[in-house]
Amino acid sequence: MDGIDAPTTDMTPWALVTGASAGIGEIFCRNLAKRGYHLVLVARRADRLHTLAEELRSKFGTASLVLPADLAEPGATRTIAQRLREEEIHVEFLVNNAGYGMSGRFTDFGWREHADFIQVMTTAVCELTHALLPAMQQRKKGYVINVASVAGLIPGTEGATLYGASKAFLISFSQSLALENYFHRVNISALCPGFTYSEFHDVSGTRELVNRLPSYMWLDADEVVRFGIESVVRPRPRVVAIPGRFYRMLVRVNRMFPGITRHILRKRSKDFRKLDRG
Repeated sequence: MDGIDAPTTDMTPWALVTGASAGIGEIFCRNLAKRGYHLVLVARRADRLHTLAEELRSKFGTASLVLPADLAEPGATRTIAQRLREEEIHVEFLVNNAGYGMSGRFTDFGWREHADFIQVMTTAVCELTHALLPAMQQRKKGYVINVASVAGLIPGTEGATLYGASKAFLISFSQSLALENYFHRVNISALCPGFTYSEFHDVSGTRELVNRLPSYMWLDADEVVRFGIESVVRPRPRVVAIPGRFYRMLVRVNRMFPGITRHILRKRSKDFRKLDRG
């Protein structure tokens, strides 16, 4: 665990972003710094976190606490919470963004890989939220964004067995939290983007496949992040925030005609998932 990269003031609020070293998480950090937050940066790659912390300090005068952590490790969130207590940092804005994809059928992977995936995508989110939420409730102010996906709102696709399921979990989790925290004045939102330009598809090994998708299916990462932040800070937050007209339309069509959506996804899964047809 590392230290705080710049001086802090007592009055400046703090935000914590997981998966902060790249992609949507990195962009969340820049946008929150621009809004006046100090940052707790959580990801596995310490070097990239320190580079980002220096950029945020230089551009926005933002202090950063760099916490390299692998959220697949069961004790990682407890260690993070302990470090925050030691530094007397009270997080006002939590972004549960860390995640990745496993492209292939369920039995293509060993159970250890699936267990690590579930730990990162769901368990760590719940643990970290559980640790930070009581202080937000006590102060009557706080924001939580759980980065889900439109995949959690449509039928599951072949080759993403646990991905869509984990995102559906985050959406339902966020909806319940929003109701529980309404009178605490803590806003909760599940951000549900579709295909977004980021490193995500490079990591999952599907870049070549998804690059063949039409341009109207792609979202700009900075626009996704701004939409997510604006959705949760509204007086009446969007509990399920879906950026992009195409994806909002897709979700509406699925609600009205779920059979058609399932048919399309069954036919087209191979267009954006790595599947060995044997």
